[in-house]
Amino acid sequence: MAVKKIEHVGLMVKDLERSIAFYRDVVGLECRGTLVHTNPAITLAFLGFPGTTETELELIHGYNDDLPVEGKVHHLAFTVDNLDEEIERLKRLGVTFVDDAATTLPNGSRYIFFEGPDGERLEFFETTR
Repeated sequence: MAVKKIEHVGLMVKDLERSIAFYRDVVGLECRGTLVHTNPAITLAFLGFPGTTETELELIHGYNDDLPVEGKVHHLAFTVDNLDEEIERLKRLGVTFVDDAATTLPNGSRYIFFEGPDGERLEFFETTR
């Protein structure tokens, strides 16, 4: 098989600068750059984790908001080292939580859902080691 990895996740956003700031300040991604698409109504922003050169998240501004819900992504999950510390940091940042508290899975891994700037569902996930 020729497929090697997931290249990136594309996320439609209403306010590109607001979303870049959110994913920088809340999730810790760095903006690698922006690009005006061949359709000049669309601007793309490429974000990745510090210390890497790869793009993990592509923010898409100006695309068709009337797409069908079929195939809709449920959430984006990010691994964290200490979920309790991250929950407290998110609270200080005024982030809106989907869950009242973290959920612990039978294997000991824990997670919590919260909202991004356009209401997208995000997850911080702490695995057991």
